[in-house]
Amino acid sequence: MDFANAYAQGFARVAARVLPVHLAQPAKNARAVIEDVRWLDHQGVCLAAYPELGLTGYTCGDLFGQAALLDAAEEALGAVVAASADYLPVVVVGVPLRHGNRVFDCAAVIHRGVLLGVVPKTYLAPGRGAGEERWFLSGSRVDARIVLPRAGLEAAFAARQIFECADVPGLAVYAGFSEDFLPVPSAAIAARQGATVLVGMGASPATLGIAPVRRTMGAALSARCRAAYVFTTAGPGESSNDAAWDGQTFVYECGDLVAQSGRFPSGPAGTIADIDLTRITRERYDPAWATDSGGGPPDRGLRTTFRLAPPSGELGLRRIVPRFPFIPDDSSAACEEAFDIQVSALAQRLSAIGDPKPVIGVSGGLDSTQALVVAVKAMDLAGRPRSDILGFTMPGFATSDTTNDLANRLMEALGITHATVDIRAAARQMLSDLGHPFADGEPLYDITFENVQAGLRADYLFRIANQRGGIVIGTGDLSELALGWCTYGVGDHMSHYAVNAGVPKTLIRHLLHWVATTGQVGKAAGKVITAILGLAISPELVPPGESGDIQSTEGTIGPYDLHDFFLYHFLRRGEMPSRIAYLAAAAWADSQVGHWPLSWPEDRKVSYDLPTIRKWLEAFLKRFFANQFKRSAGVDGPQVSPGGSLGPRGGWRMPSDAAAPAWLEELANNVPDMGV
Repeated sequence: MDFANAYAQGFARVAARVLPVHLAQPAKNARAVIEDVRWLDHQGVCLAAYPELGLTGYTCGDLFGQAALLDAAEEALGAVVAASADYLPVVVVGVPLRHGNRVFDCAAVIHRGVLLGVVPKTYLAPGRGAGEERWFLSGSRVDARIVLPRAGLEAAFAARQIFECADVPGLAVYAGFSEDFLPVPSAAIAARQGATVLVGMGASPATLGIAPVRRTMGAALSARCRAAYVFTTAGPGESSNDAAWDGQTFVYECGDLVAQSGRFPSGPAGTIADIDLTRITRERYDPAWATDSGGGPPDRGLRTTFRLAPPSGELGLRRIVPRFPFIPDDSSAACEEAFDIQVSALAQRLSAIGDPKPVIGVSGGLDSTQALVVAVKAMDLAGRPRSDILGFTMPGFATSDTTNDLANRLMEALGITHATVDIRAAARQMLSDLGHPFADGEPLYDITFENVQAGLRADYLFRIANQRGGIVIGTGDLSELALGWCTYGVGDHMSHYAVNAGVPKTLIRHLLHWVATTGQVGKAAGKVITAILGLAISPELVPPGESGDIQSTEGTIGPYDLHDFFLYHFLRRGEMPSRIAYLAAAAWADSQVGHWPLSWPEDRKVSYDLPTIRKWLEAFLKRFFANQFKRSAGVDGPQVSPGGSLGPRGGWRMPSDAAAPAWLEELANNVPDMGV
């Protein structure tokens, strides 16, 4: 694998372009297209789309009935076809063409000196007095070959054609018009026939509010078609007799905006972006895409195959890869929705089993803080007193005064019932009963030493729940489940309801920042939560060493920021390990590039090189496979993120005895040992 090449990693570079049009001057417009394609070739672009009727201008009006203009348009098309022989991009240009004594508004698809096909517009837009039907005939019933004698060209002439690339897996182009507002756009039908990249050529005038409407339509079309949508519309140079033209362009992929340009450009402009063909293909694994409503395979339509010969060597990724795919955005609405999911799920469970008291072990760490806030909001929702929540600090051999104090202050500020159960005496007794060297004064801090403490905490919480009519609220999160960072059965792996089981560590940090900074639980509790967010992540099971350094979770298993990135792309996308590494390198190589959530502290805004990413990805894969047995016995808990969950019923399903060698070998074989 050419690891540093975007095409080798399943991406394709596309461009939605707008050039200043010279009305009724096809030769001049053709020269502009050729010059632009030459530049795009140097950018590694494989598909370039231009606006509707771009070779003549959309606003030529009754000139479309003039033979002089139509002859010149045909010759201009021939010039673009001839010049394209030396360049990489598939070129989609708008041009009026004659066929059978009628004129059609067409999209011509060109590659390497060949006219691959001509697509006539089927839905002619209405207008005041007379719309496009004044000059053009709908191509809805056309299925023939078009002969263009003045250009010396001949090609398939049909409304729906798919242009399939033989040497770039997943690249299948539909060239059409921006009919997004129709009940069933032609592009949607083409997507069902296998098109993965939908070109929407437009020529709608600029009006107030039109830009977001176009984006909404583009997002919806790309989402329901599970495709990329490349949109471009007429811009500078079009007639201002009755309208203005804004030259808007954008690229969407499966509902997500990949890139967009500004409006009202004064010169050549547009959007260049890398679309993820691998993602689109995987999104279509859904069985609904394999058959139509009649139960049989969908009609494949008219297909033309071409070879792209994509560029080799290093070709950096031209798109932003989010560092935190589990974090939706910085909006208050998204954070509120995440909490609402957790709160409503917990409230429903409590109501369904007779309104028991929530019992929570509060450590002063992120996870127990999140679970406690959710429990408080669930009590508020149900109209129950917060004092029904029973919170406990449970200091062990390594519990710091800082975290213990923060836990108590938080419970006090939230108004819950709280107490302390010191587990150290019971832990010493158990270690003594086991004949563990620690009982005789030897500083042996092994897994038994740690799990005796974790197990006792869980044991006390369950017995408290028995005694006081409660249920234990689990605090463990999605990231810990993925990595198996929990004590099985008698430890923090087990509870009566795992309210955080669908929330990864990075999202918990983000949500708690929102809680603290927006006054969701009051000023006093918010200040405590802010202090908790500033602490290093630690299980506090092993006493500090001689240097005073506390036990660090991330020092042992790796940074959660990376692990959550790995988990999302492994779980939600089913990515190959090498592609996960490639995407992680794109997301994390430069801390100065890309978006950081408002919740992220400055000292965590770091970068990771490829060797570091490879090291921790290997650790992630080993831990994920080795710890499936814990997830197979998982506790009920709500899914929160669309990235998926690891619950054994409605989430991830995998045999506990599956092994990781195939994934580790793919990583070793396809990711360089050193950076690229």
